[in-house]
Amino acid sequence: MAFIIAIFVFFLDQLSKYLILQNLKLRESIPVVDNIFHLTLVYNKGAAFGIFQNGINIFIIAALIAIGVIIFDITGSKRKDKDLFYNLALGLVLGGILGNLFDRIYLGYVIDFLDFRIWPVFNVADSAITIGALLLGYLILRKDAKAKA
Repeated sequence: MAFIIAIFVFFLDQLSKYLILQNLKLRESIPVVDNIFHLTLVYNKGAAFGIFQNGINIFIIAALIAIGVIIFDITGSKRKDKDLFYNLALGLVLGGILGNLFDRIYLGYVIDFLDFRIWPVFNVADSAITIGALLLGYLILRKDAKAKA
């Protein structure tokens, strides 16, 4: 199930980026909810929030390692196959990593466009990674709490 979620996230991310590229010019911004949420096209050569600009090789290597760890985890445990939320979390993270990795390899930067004005511009892949990581963290903490009880 995690692989299905990852594929869905990857295609949703790439489709949204394609649509943005077809309708916006670099740094162009269209308000969806004025002064709250805009669609703003930016090219991010760095990591989250544009930090570590031009470190593309490091990000590609880190993404490949993370993909390997996630795939190993998905395929290595029968118990985890039955945990819906664990699979959801891994699928979200894997799909998000794949979406941004694709951009980095083929474009040399990541396409970002979701702009809430109080936060750096991001994309669907970033959202999936964040939600998946938060869910994974919650599941790990919950498991630790149950083990101590």
